[in-house]
Amino acid sequence: MSAELIGARRARMERVTSESSVFVELDLDGTGVSEISTSVPFYDHMLTALSKHSLIDLTVRATGDTHIDVHHTVEDTAITIGEVLRVALGNKAGIRRFGTSYAPLDEALSRSVVDVSGRPYLVHSGEPAGQEYHLIGGHFTGSMTRHVFEAITFHAQICAHIEVLSGRDPHHIVEAQFKSFARALRAAVERDERMGDKIPSTKGAL
Repeated sequence: MSAELIGARRARMERVTSESSVFVELDLDGTGVSEISTSVPFYDHMLTALSKHSLIDLTVRATGDTHIDVHHTVEDTAITIGEVLRVALGNKAGIRRFGTSYAPLDEALSRSVVDVSGRPYLVHSGEPAGQEYHLIGGHFTGSMTRHVFEAITFHAQICAHIEVLSGRDPHHIVEAQFKSFARALRAAVERDERMGDKIPSTKGAL
């Protein structure tokens, strides 16, 4: 159950446990084409947005014990995305490494800052009180938003600061975060022609 490189900056992984079965394939140099099916409709919507705005081609097929709760399927999918992202990045030579983006959605506004650092860390803040209890789309509990970003950042070994600056509608608040994260990730993983094949770190490794 480890991710494998299948081409230049392309990777895939199948992760199967007693709680879920997840397949993920992505291409960092894509155009934002996605095929998403997790059996959690709102999560499908968010992962589609993640692909579209990061320009990362993304295929996700996931099933799990959603009759109990969507938690396992949502989190296990995010874990798998993180693992595949880490492998697709390789040694990170020639990338920009850092990315920053703001994304509004009507009254909601989110800011994300990403560092493809090799050191996993997440700072997630600013959601209004009670956001974690909202059931969005009838399936996705607001508390899962942080779980998704935790799983992706820790398994991809990146640092991300994601902050909600304003927002009232629970759907908008989550979607603004996914879009700002996607745009910041897009910038961070992009190739920088001035870097050539150098590693963007004074240590010489990330």
